[in-house]
Amino acid sequence: MAQIRPLSAELQKIACEDLGEVPSRIPEDLAALKLWIQQQPHLHSRTDDQFLIQFLRGCKHSLERAKEKLDHFYALRTKYPETFCATNIDDPKFRAYFDQGVVLPLPTPLNDCGPRILFVRFNYSTDQDIEKVLLPLNAMKENFMMNDPYAGIHGIVYVTDLAKATTGHLLQLTPGTVKRLMTYYEKSVPLRIKALCYINAPAAAEQFFKLLLSCISDKLKKRVVICSKDISKIYDHIPQKYLPEEYGGSNGSLDKVCADYHKVWDESREYFKQNSEYGTDERLRPGKPLDFDGVFGTGGSFRKINVD
Repeated sequence: MAQIRPLSAELQKIACEDLGEVPSRIPEDLAALKLWIQQQPHLHSRTDDQFLIQFLRGCKHSLERAKEKLDHFYALRTKYPETFCATNIDDPKFRAYFDQGVVLPLPTPLNDCGPRILFVRFNYSTDQDIEKVLLPLNAMKENFMMNDPYAGIHGIVYVTDLAKATTGHLLQLTPGTVKRLMTYYEKSVPLRIKALCYINAPAAAEQFFKLLLSCISDKLKKRVVICSKDISKIYDHIPQKYLPEEYGGSNGSLDKVCADYHKVWDESREYFKQNSEYGTDERLRPGKPLDFDGVFGTGGSFRKINVD
């Protein structure tokens, strides 16, 4: 029997209807995925059921897609550990990055039983490397994979406030950085991105949006919402009550969310310590080596940006 936490009746119904989950088939699918992992000389992966089930769910139970996503997940973490692979969440720098409150998970999911909402702010000094600042976000997603059924089944909605985004912040978002981050989030992490919502978008961010849209799939482009000064435009997508208290909603105070999440980090300490044991050895990869330049190519066409 698979060692995974049971879902609520409502979430299990969504998993079956939207993700193609067949509960009776889960042990067989997990066994097949574990066997494939054992046969890959280059891949050192976790094999606990709760971890692997998310790759199946995140790929709508396509075993082949789950294999590819799992392989990329570890390959990119091995290639860019400073951005994607947290191992010591007690490192003062890690906690300091997190305490800036750049990315925080709101306590109530969208529509009470929908996607997890991540609130993003550019409230960090440009003296800091953005990819290191985002390490807590990437660690947070691992925690969602293991412990958040709403993110695991419904996915994630991002709400990004650009009010404090300076020219210095925007200059950090180079083509390589944006492509690297979006490839990891869309192609490697088994959590579906349900929306990318931007509020208080300044005119100076236009080039960033062109770059962003060139780096994501056509499917995800349709889920991008950009609002300038009137953030009420976003309410059609995210009702105001699901925003933080600081934005007129009732979905928690950002300061309290940040303070409370340290308990989550403390409870996950051993899990993250184990991350140093996993990854890929590209020298042992069968067949052709992974084409990182191809994965992070910055090609793509721009399209007209719709700003509300």
